[in-house]
Amino acid sequence: MSEPVEDVRLPETEAREEEDKVKDEAAPAEVVEPDEEEVPAEEDELPRLRPPEHAAGELEIPAGYAVLEGTPRGGLSVGIVVGRFNGELTNRLLESALDELEQAGVQREAVTILPVPGAFELPLTAMALAKTRRFSCVIALGCIIRGETPHFDFIASEAASGLQLAAIETGIPVSFGVLTVETKEQAEARLDKGAEAARTALEMADLFQQLRVNAATAAG
Repeated sequence: MSEPVEDVRLPETEAREEEDKVKDEAAPAEVVEPDEEEVPAEEDELPRLRPPEHAAGELEIPAGYAVLEGTPRGGLSVGIVVGRFNGELTNRLLESALDELEQAGVQREAVTILPVPGAFELPLTAMALAKTRRFSCVIALGCIIRGETPHFDFIASEAASGLQLAAIETGIPVSFGVLTVETKEQAEARLDKGAEAARTALEMADLFQQLRVNAATAAG
């Protein structure tokens, strides 16, 4: 059986190893500097809102085609359903819509207004109005402002899809005059949405009336 080999080191080798060990212990720890461009997680909250984009220009239809196009006009019966929630803003939306109807020649007695608690109740009430067949069109007005919970997203989505469903199921035009905004200030900058919804409703009602007359004439 062979004898274990003794670890024999020269004096100068031991001295160098001891010197390196002392240098390593004395060296300061490496400092890792944070990335200046890195944004803390708490500051990176909601994505920045992009401004709305619109393409300029009007629709141009080539000559030689039959065209039916509605025009906002009086002589029509109008139903308006409006949410009381955020009343300071929905009052002004309603005022904007009524002014537009008056300018178009719609008589006050031809307008019926149904106030409801909020935007969630708009679709059901618009459906009920449309199903009476007493109104040429329905205008839905409301205001939803984002809060700290997902409540905003649910209500905004249900209001939009529900109002569309009311129009599709009844065949009566239902215009969307519901503000879905982040802040009160954004809502105040968009209060002409009431007038826009009124013009849209009248135009679509006139278009549908022309369509029915045109179809009856063609059938006769």
